[in-house]
Amino acid sequence: MAENRTFLATRILLKALFPVMKVVVTDDPKMGKRFEGVTARVRFSVTAEGEPLGTDVVFDAGELSVDATMEGLPDVVFSFKTAEKFNAFMAGKPVIPGIRGWKRPGLIIKVVSLLLAMKILMPDARPKQEDKRRLKVKMIVYMITTALSQYNKGGDPEMAKWTGKQPDRVYQMSVDGEEIAAYVRVKAGKTKAGRGIYTRRRPFVHICFNGIEGALPVLLGDVEFVEALGRQMVTVEGSPEYAANLNDYMQRIQALIV
Repeated sequence: MAENRTFLATRILLKALFPVMKVVVTDDPKMGKRFEGVTARVRFSVTAEGEPLGTDVVFDAGELSVDATMEGLPDVVFSFKTAEKFNAFMAGKPVIPGIRGWKRPGLIIKVVSLLLAMKILMPDARPKQEDKRRLKVKMIVYMITTALSQYNKGGDPEMAKWTGKQPDRVYQMSVDGEEIAAYVRVKAGKTKAGRGIYTRRRPFVHICFNGIEGALPVLLGDVEFVEALGRQMVTVEGSPEYAANLNDYMQRIQALIV
């Protein structure tokens, strides 16, 4: 069971955390300038439960995307011999990966700086600047909706049971006054995450945070969801019970990957 949870954590990190690197490069001017004009493929390779896993972070003239197929030829490779070491590394622990591609030392330095910037997602990272607080909320909302879907796809039995009995439903998250929104669509046990406001139907549950200052304490777990509702830090349109269920799974995922 412990091995399965380790594998699940690795899956979530690869498929939910890496895509939000784009938010850092796009929304942080210093980071955007650092990768301006960069064209490269950087591979993160992990051996988990005897099988290779990983993803490629691709830069195309500074534009970042994630390629899970890993079909291209990488310029730099960060490799981890076990899932435990990869998970610890992504949680900010002192783990040194194997690195290939030293012919491009400048690229390695830039990627390491990007990885360090991702530490803003750690629970103990409490930025004071308004732009950094907004960046953190945006990254969490984008990451957690994808992570919820991956948590289900990864086979967590409780969440699989929860999603399995539901018809076609959309769980929307947004931040009032900000262009920050993402959702998870659930249908008969299957899940799919997306960014923005889902427009094809009314959400079954819409969790709306009262600005950045309302969102941060709830997303960080500093304020219980029920208390946040009472203090109007968050509002829920739809089923409060299912919203609370979703929040419970969010907290489980955070505990799993940190």
